[in-house]
Amino acid sequence: MKKKITIKEIAQQAGVSVTTVSRVINNHPSVKEEKRKRVQKIIDEQEFQPSMLARGMVSSVTRNLAVVVPDINNPYFTALISHLETASYEAGYSLLLFNTMAAGKQKTLPTTQQEQSVFHTILEKRIDGVFILGGEIDKDYPSDTYIHALTNLNQQIPVVVIGQKDPTIPLTFIERDLVAGTKAAVQHLLALGHKKIGFLGGESGIKITSERLATFKKTMSLYGEFDPEFVYLSDFYTKDGYESMESLFSAEKQPSAVITINDKVAIGAIRALTDHGLNCPKDLKIVSCDAFPDGEYIVPRLTTVDQNNSTLAVSAMESLLALINDKPLTTLYRHTPELIIRESCGIQIKGE
Repeated sequence: MKKKITIKEIAQQAGVSVTTVSRVINNHPSVKEEKRKRVQKIIDEQEFQPSMLARGMVSSVTRNLAVVVPDINNPYFTALISHLETASYEAGYSLLLFNTMAAGKQKTLPTTQQEQSVFHTILEKRIDGVFILGGEIDKDYPSDTYIHALTNLNQQIPVVVIGQKDPTIPLTFIERDLVAGTKAAVQHLLALGHKKIGFLGGESGIKITSERLATFKKTMSLYGEFDPEFVYLSDFYTKDGYESMESLFSAEKQPSAVITINDKVAIGAIRALTDHGLNCPKDLKIVSCDAFPDGEYIVPRLTTVDQNNSTLAVSAMESLLALINDKPLTTLYRHTPELIIRESCGIQIKGE
C-alpha cells in the first residue's frame, strides 16, 4: 500500500516551508506562482488529500460547523438538520452532528451535562460556528451553569440558536412565530363552529409548550370558552398523543376538536381514536401546530401548520456566516407559519 505523504514531506521535497504548503492548499494569493506550481506538482503526483485541519493551518478556518441537538429521533430536528446540511454544503461547509440525548440514554451523563461536554468537544475540534437546536436552551428557565457554558462557547466561536429568544442570554436567536401558528390553528377550528377544543401534547416547562398553550388559552378565551380540563400535557411523540387521548376518553366530558403540539402527537391521538372504534374527523377533529414530513400521506391527511423549516435554515446559515466573517447581521428573520388545511379537521380539499 502506498504510504500517504505528509505536508511536512511535501514541504521538504518542494524546498518550501510548511506554511507555504498550507497556503497552496488554501489557495492563498500570497504564494509566488513558481512555488505554487512546485508544491501543486507534488500534491498531484502523490494524490495528496488535505485534511480539514491542514486547510485551516493558515487561516484557522476548518470549514466545519456543528449542530447540537437533544434528540435526532424528533422529526422536527431531523427535518431542520437536513435543511441546515443543504445550506452548509451550498456555503462550502461541512456539518457535524452532536446528539446530546445519546449519552443520556446510555446513562453516562445527564442531558444538560452532556450538552456542556459537547461544547468542550466543539472547542477542541476548532469548529468555525455552532447551531443550537433545542435542549436546555428551550427550557423556560435554563440552568445558570448551562447559560455560563453556552456564553463561554459563544465568546470563542460564533453561535446561533434556532429557538425562542431568551433576553437574558446575549446570543443570536432565530425564532419561530409560535403565536401566529397556534392562533391560526385555533381560529380555524373556531370558524368551523367548534366551541369545545382540547390541547394535547407538549412538555411542561418547555418554551414551545408554554407559548403555544398560552396562545391557545388566550385565543379560546377571546373567541370561545377555554376549559382547563381539556388540556393534556405530556411530551412531543406519538406515544404521548396516544396516551393523552386515552386520558381524554376517561374524563367525564370531551371536546369536539383538539389542537396537538405537532404531527407526531396527532398521529398517536388518531390511533387511540381508531382503537376505540372512533374516527377522525367524523368523531373528533384534529389540527396540528407543527408539520412534519409525510403528514399528507396518513389517514386522514393532517391539517397542520407548516413552519417553513427550509427558510428558517437559510436564515440561520446567513446569520452564522455573518458572525463568522465579522459582518453586521441583517434584520433578524422571524418567519410566518402557514396553515395547511387537509382532511383531519373535517374539510375535504378538492383534489386530495
